[in-house]
Amino acid sequence: MASSTIKPGILVTLQELDSSSPHYQHRASLRVTGKLQKYSIENAIAVILDGGASLKIDTKHLRDLNFRVGSIYQFIGELFIHPDNDAILQARIGRNVDGIDLNLYYQSLKLLRQFEADRKRDQATSSS
Repeated sequence: MASSTIKPGILVTLQELDSSSPHYQHRASLRVTGKLQKYSIENAIAVILDGGASLKIDTKHLRDLNFRVGSIYQFIGELFIHPDNDAILQARIGRNVDGIDLNLYYQSLKLLRQFEADRKRDQATSSS
């Protein structure tokens, strides 16, 4: 039996997710947040938007999640990049996060990244 490990979704903003981003890799496990711009029931494809950037989300594996255009959602899944460089996140987890203060969320994300960078730097200097 093949071992399948579930990777944690790396927190990225939609603005950071362009073709030059280190996170823009086929099968990268990501966590993204954005406002639902549109949703197609026929093919289970959602489009989320944040700060002028958008991303398609394949929601066919999600259960018991009601989609409302204009609501804010967070998804964790794997990024699939097509030959034409078009990307879609195949979501394995999705949740409605209406009420989240996105400015505070992105501010805390920035602080988390700063903390992780400082910690990595401190570990590197203490081991040399």
